[in-house]
Amino acid sequence: MKTFIKSFVFLLFFIYTECAFTCDYQYRQLTKGWFKLYEVPETWQDARLRCRLQGAVLASPTSSAMAAEMKHTMKNFFIQDTEIFTGIHATFSSGSYYTVDGIPLSKIPLVWANNEPDNFENKERCITFNSNGSAADRMCEEPRPYICFRSGEKEVPTNRCGTVDDGYQYFKETKKCYKFHREPRKFDRAHFVCSAENGHLAIINSAHEAEVLKKVFGDNPASSMAGSFDKAVAIIGFYDWGSWGDWTTIHEETLKEAGYDRFSDGEPNNGTTGEDCGSIWRTGLLNDISCNQPAAFICEKDPAYPPVCQPKTDEEIEINERFNNEVE
Repeated sequence: MKTFIKSFVFLLFFIYTECAFTCDYQYRQLTKGWFKLYEVPETWQDARLRCRLQGAVLASPTSSAMAAEMKHTMKNFFIQDTEIFTGIHATFSSGSYYTVDGIPLSKIPLVWANNEPDNFENKERCITFNSNGSAADRMCEEPRPYICFRSGEKEVPTNRCGTVDDGYQYFKETKKCYKFHREPRKFDRAHFVCSAENGHLAIINSAHEAEVLKKVFGDNPASSMAGSFDKAVAIIGFYDWGSWGDWTTIHEETLKEAGYDRFSDGEPNNGTTGEDCGSIWRTGLLNDISCNQPAAFICEKDPAYPPVCQPKTDEEIEINERFNNEVE
């Protein structure tokens, strides 16, 4: 009997934790999924990418329940009379609208705003949604707020690093998580990706941590990276802030204050004018690199941030929202 109870409790715990997700999202029972509103406007492509990097998708009103929760999320954050991007797009071919996860427009119960869609000047390839529940077609390049959504039915549990992304590995030596990105990006896009993954470009705080990153780099030989770019260097989180030689971390500490300032021999050298960004050689030593030079990069993540939450009932969420509003 005890064995049965233990097995039942374990099974219940396993099933329950599989629905868990990061606490910066809110779970809604009506749709059995997690929602997060981004109020800072971005282009449709960046909105889509940020959601995907978090294990979510750009939310779309694919059902009356989804439309209701999207409106609720917008109104709860006082986003009124503002159009947000949805995941419905025709960026692959004009007029062929699908959600980012492949649902065709013909299967989505959209309510169009007056005189929409109109494909103004033949440039509108993305669909927006407002708090009144109306949709319109708009240019994908015009930045707008958006909502990321993750289905609670996905069977991917969060890992030791507090993420569903198994690219992150926990290192007990530093009590941090790291992810090596083999696909080359320029410094600004590398920073974007790490931020979207709830981390940041790696900052080396000691010679010991430099050895850890050396190992992370070593686990990704040049033969594992496709493309024509320098595979001996990876972007990390330091920068000269526009005045060459003023090397500080992206968190505004000098390299010495951060705990590690060992450059490779002859570096930094500004070998190609404009080497204002930071990188690391496979040796674990630092290097300057052009901010416009695509390279592999290393992200760092605090395993405790953001914390992981279990789904709450809508009633619990409403109580918390009322309490927060009263406090404010």
